[in-house]
Amino acid sequence: HVQLVESGGGSVQAGGSLRLSCTASGYTLPLYMAWFRRIPGQGREGVAAIGGDGSTNYLEDVQGRFIISRENGKNIVTLEMNALKPEDTATYYCAADLVTDVPSLVETQYYYWGQGTQVTVS
Repeated sequence: HVQLVESGGGSVQAGGSLRLSCTASGYTLPLYMAWFRRIPGQGREGVAAIGGDGSTNYLEDVQGRFIISRENGKNIVTLEMNALKPEDTATYYCAADLVTDVPSLVETQYYYWGQGTQVTVS
């Protein structure tokens, strides 16, 4: 059984940076992992994803500002968020699955989810 624990997040002024981290336990092989976000009243939106081979996929709006990376050989994924905008304010969720075709930004491709961490940009 895969469990995801998120850390990071918080409040920052526009233009600032934050880092989110997600550690997956319960599975030794590389997982497909991703970060989603939910703005109140809206569905979850895929932000960035990374495959077991290190391949990545980004939401167009965060391309060039956010970087997703994996610690070598581990199911520990970090999302570096730079040049943050007020519209990045949301609850951010880590997601993981054993198999997808590509690092997907589609919510239904992921079975395992973290509890979420708040990011507020003012």
